[in-house]
Amino acid sequence: MRSFTFTPIGRIRSPHQSAAGAPIQPRFAAGARGRLEVDEAYREGLADLIGFDRVWLLYVFEISAPWRPKVTPFRDDTPRGVFSTRAPLRPNPLGISTLALLGVDETGLDLGDVDLIDGTWVLDIKPYVPDFDVYPEARAGWLEAKRRERTRADERFSGRPPHQP
Repeated sequence: MRSFTFTPIGRIRSPHQSAAGAPIQPRFAAGARGRLEVDEAYREGLADLIGFDRVWLLYVFEISAPWRPKVTPFRDDTPRGVFSTRAPLRPNPLGISTLALLGVDETGLDLGDVDLIDGTWVLDIKPYVPDFDVYPEARAGWLEAKRRERTRADERFSGRPPHQP
């Protein structure tokens, strides 16, 4: 099997100091502001982001427990296949969030609706493009029957204390 090596492009600064209590998705993080501090080697790549309302961030679930094929997601009480969830216990601990882009400067991004834990390593930034990224008619599998308002994480996926910068 093939393996890959990635180099983070920067790090998130956010108000969320641990996984427990953090919003489980950006949709439930309204008002939470943060900053992506981009490493100097990648800052030129920030050109032309002004004018986008949102960006996708791809990042590493650095503090989650090891992967499991079945997990009980935050919005459910039934074990589910990990690939039918957004739980962090993945074979490759990668996360994705679409955050509000509040500002761009020469060293990074000011962000809103931040659900990432402070210190999270970011691997990539992609612009959110409504023509490409919105599918309002899409079905949501088992989640369609789960309309509970559980919007904050608990300890269930924690593997170790948060990384201290």
